[in-house]
Amino acid sequence: MRFFNTAGPVNPADHYCLDPLRRIHLDMLLPLIEQKKYFVLHAPRQTGKTSCLLALRQYLNAGDRYRCVYVNIEIAQSAREDVGAAMRAILYAAWMQAEAVSADLAQVAINPLLEQAGPHGALQALLSRWSQASDRPLVLLLDEVDALIGDTLIAVLRQLRAGYADRPTGFPQSILLCGVRDVRDYRIHSTAAQEIITGGSAFNVKAKSLRLGNFTAEDMAALYAQHTAETGQTFTSAALDRAWALSRGQPWLVNALGYETCFELSAGRDRAQPITAELLDEAKEALILRRETHLDQLADKLREPRVRRVIEPILAGEAAPELLPPDDVDYVLDLGLVDRINGQLAIANAMYREIIPRQLTYSTTLTISQEPAWYLRPEGRLDADKLLVGFQDFFREHSEHWLQRFDYQEAGPQLLMQAFLQRLVNGGGRVEREYGLGRGRTDLLVLWRYPGGVQKIVLELKILRKSRERTLVEGLEQTWQYLDRLGESTGHLVIFDRSACPWAEKIYRREETHRGRRITVWGC
Repeated sequence: MRFFNTAGPVNPADHYCLDPLRRIHLDMLLPLIEQKKYFVLHAPRQTGKTSCLLALRQYLNAGDRYRCVYVNIEIAQSAREDVGAAMRAILYAAWMQAEAVSADLAQVAINPLLEQAGPHGALQALLSRWSQASDRPLVLLLDEVDALIGDTLIAVLRQLRAGYADRPTGFPQSILLCGVRDVRDYRIHSTAAQEIITGGSAFNVKAKSLRLGNFTAEDMAALYAQHTAETGQTFTSAALDRAWALSRGQPWLVNALGYETCFELSAGRDRAQPITAELLDEAKEALILRRETHLDQLADKLREPRVRRVIEPILAGEAAPELLPPDDVDYVLDLGLVDRINGQLAIANAMYREIIPRQLTYSTTLTISQEPAWYLRPEGRLDADKLLVGFQDFFREHSEHWLQRFDYQEAGPQLLMQAFLQRLVNGGGRVEREYGLGRGRTDLLVLWRYPGGVQKIVLELKILRKSRERTLVEGLEQTWQYLDRLGESTGHLVIFDRSACPWAEKIYRREETHRGRRITVWGC
């Protein structure tokens, strides 16, 4: 039985998968090869880049026009800026791949090239010999190029550029560089030259940059339909909607949610039962709690200053997009952490939107001593008023200590409340989060399971930036909008005052009615 793949390139014999050649738009790519262009394919990690390159190699070698070699040069990453050691690793990896493609290419020995041309010319020499030995124009696919750093990356790019004029008889007709980022965005620190060199200047023969996109909603449905065709197990329309909201087509997330739901959860393994939205949420929680490698690597990026400069104002909902450093925005877009959704810069999908605040407050959540039982009513529902009084007490006592520990201090109050709520709902519910640039607030929806059904607690979080009354007016209208969208009649507005005024003035509670809905306002 085939299954959803979450590790390494896809194999159609083993995995449900979409056609990789369709994903890279083969009809657009082939003219670039025919025109002897050098170009870039980039996309966030685990989106299927390598699967597409391997499929392209197979397609080209099955024809009679080109000889195609795929080489993953990530092996040289551990050499760092030792160009000699890195180049030896790259040439050996290239020779291994050439051996699988053509005996003529494999006959080109690499050791003499390293001795004759040295590390700063050996790759150019190898590709020149290959091109002369090949019975067809050579196409080279270089994967994980941006795994290299500093002088090693410069050496590779400049040798590829140096041979450009000799193509196609003396150098590859076409070269595709693949990685997370576009080569023009590389900012390479050369230890030898003691300067920053841009990827564009080191490889200025690039004709085009292609970006491998996420699955569309139709792609995702088609992938899940393969499971239905093989097992008879269906996905409800609500499940497909939920999977799309959680992933927005990010390929690893789509496959991971599918695998966790259909092959790991006991309810999902019952092929007679359809896959529901509730099962997708259960799978999502399991993936987050296990801190799967993809999610852990994603969270690790949050510690980078250039990532924080983009993500922090999104979490706080305060900055306008034009105030963000453009290079940082491009970098975080390339990582796949954010996307432009309906013209606005936002966290890329609902799953990342939940993972980011949970990761930033992971240790905080573990050390908060609050327990759900303290806030439960006899029928099993959460006492929302008691819960928020408890948070006011907690915030007054601990906020100064906790907020100083946060790297993302501008969004600290919102993150601290989310950590408090996450501690309470773990195992009994979930928190849905909405935030984004320029929104001026954070929307939280607590969903709590109890014997009679699912309880909803609607929370709107705002930082006091203007006068208290103006913040209140804005907050009431925003809370009303959120309640109206959810179809709820009551909600809570939490206003954080970060000024130096006494706590006795910051902590308060008042009842308001705004456009027919009852809203409790909490000062913190």
